[in-house]
Amino acid sequence: MTKPIIAITMGDPTGVGPEIIAKALAEPSVQKICRPLVLGDRKAMERGIAVTGLPLRLETVSDLPPDFPEPDVCYLREISQLGAKDLGYGRPTPATGNAMYLYILAAAGLCMSGHAAAMATAPISKEALNKGGHHYPGHTELLAELTGTTEFVMMLAGLRLRVTLVTIHEALAEVPRLVTFDKVLETIKVTHQDLSRYFKERPRIAVAALNPHCGESGLFGNEDAQIIRPAVEEARRLGIDAVGPLSADTLFHLAVRGDYDAVVCMYHDQGLIPLKLLHFDDGVNVTLGLPIIRTSVDHGTAYDLAGTGRANSASMVAAIRMAADMAGNRNRKAGERP
Repeated sequence: MTKPIIAITMGDPTGVGPEIIAKALAEPSVQKICRPLVLGDRKAMERGIAVTGLPLRLETVSDLPPDFPEPDVCYLREISQLGAKDLGYGRPTPATGNAMYLYILAAAGLCMSGHAAAMATAPISKEALNKGGHHYPGHTELLAELTGTTEFVMMLAGLRLRVTLVTIHEALAEVPRLVTFDKVLETIKVTHQDLSRYFKERPRIAVAALNPHCGESGLFGNEDAQIIRPAVEEARRLGIDAVGPLSADTLFHLAVRGDYDAVVCMYHDQGLIPLKLLHFDDGVNVTLGLPIIRTSVDHGTAYDLAGTGRANSASMVAAIRMAADMAGNRNRKAGERP
């Protein structure tokens, strides 16, 4: 029985993407569970392998990796052919920004056609992506457009904690205005839907309060009583096992000890500070709500480490493994053989 194909996008060729991919593919645990296919640039990947010093052989394929891949081989579909002027470490160009887009486009196409079971993405430069002519805030919005998705949620996950976000990259002063009944309910629903599909039947979801002490009966704000609580009540009416709002200063302790399967957070740092405290090296970014599986590292391009061979690959390993696990769970729940 063949293993699932995971399409791995190289991300920014001038960042740490190629070398953390090389390190991840040298992990026996990765090779054991999937057939990785790197979508990227041969020169960048050759250089990434070289700086790690790993005995990994690079083989270019025109289609898909073989059903039974050789060990210690990196199978690459060559999407770009960048010149030396575009491969300076930490110096992305419009050409590399366009290449990042093409890697994502190719991986999404493989997943949507069913040729790949999931995609795992290395980090991109959002500035370079835009300079390359592709005007998106990041992977999530691009993939939403490519797949025709309107309701999507960012989840950061590790073995001990999963968090999803109602608002993402917003100024803190704007958050209260953006925390609406519809947005909170949508986030709870998408979190429930995809946790049920990929992780656990009937997940237990905790919803964090926006204000200290859940607003203290209006003393510290009314959003928890007037917006978040009604959204949680509506989710429960729809059959979702959600509770809240719960005060964030105690909620994460309860979640980490196993009381809840995920925490819906109101803003970026509320969720990512506890997540990264526990999973700084091995956290995974998962886009929920898409018709395809997409996981990613939870860090950036790390230009200061690019080319040194010292970049930590734990998040890349975890992203590939989680993508394979999610694909297997989806197939089992659909009554198919994994």
